Amino acid sequence: MTALSQIVIASLAGGVLATVAAAGTLALHASWISRLVSFAVGALLGAVFLELLPHALSEGSAQRVMVTVLVGLLAFFLLEKLVLWRHAHGHGEHDDAAAETEHEHALHAQGGHADGGRSGLMILVGTSVHNFCDGVVIAASFLADSALGVAATVAIVAHAVPQQVGDFAVLLHSGFPRRRAFGYNVAVGAATLVGALAGYYALAEMQQVLPTVLAVAAASLLYVAVADLIPSLHRRPEPIETVKQLALIGLGIGVIAAAHLALEH
Repeated sequence: MTALSQIVIASLAGGVLATVAAAGTLALHASWISRLVSFAVGALLGAVFLELLPHALSEGSAQRVMVTVLVGLLAFFLLEKLVLWRHAHGHGEHDDAAAETEHEHALHAQGGHADGGRSGLMILVGTSVHNFCDGVVIAASFLADSALGVAATVAIVAHAVPQQVGDFAVLLHSGFPRRRAFGYNVAVGAATLVGALAGYYALAEMQQVLPTVLAVAAASLLYVAVADLIPSLHRRPEPIETVKQLALIGLGIGVIAAAHLALEH
């Protein structure tokens, strides 16, 4: 199978199939969404530390890779700040909850407390950009190594499902009919394929920049895990809940490690 074929299949899994899976999870109890978040944290951390960073370090300068990760983390922090500031500035006092991240929307929406002031259009635009970037990460990973591409795809799908649950629930809360909300989410999921194709054609002849792109990808996934997902897990500090979270985080890491071992042999 060619790299392009792998990228197309993986990006469809990362976008459209994640949306379909997310729609199915809306019927589940809210506690299942937090379980998905815990698993996603493990998958993201596994992809970063077991796949993306080791590969980037093996192909490029260690100092350049680590500086790129550091700069990437700060850039994603500033980008999120800019998005939140523009949203708050544009909507004023009615958007006090604008600082909530996508996974927080998922958790609140499942309990019926979604922020109705946040427009469906903003959700769709924001998720489209996010999915496009995920597609570029998938393309860069497969161009570097098939095992790396599979690990990145698993991590992206793992965090895309709870994100899409939140988007779908917010659209419903904003007054979109269920069928139309689902259709829009599927269309937005296709942005992953667009990003993957753009990444493939931009990077196919630029192998020398792959270590830098992988470092940026690692920074992106690490930021999502540490800045967005992990804080939501702290809402349940009970010892038994913490044990469950750690077990699911370990499961997420284990899936990435197992995929790596399976594809290496």
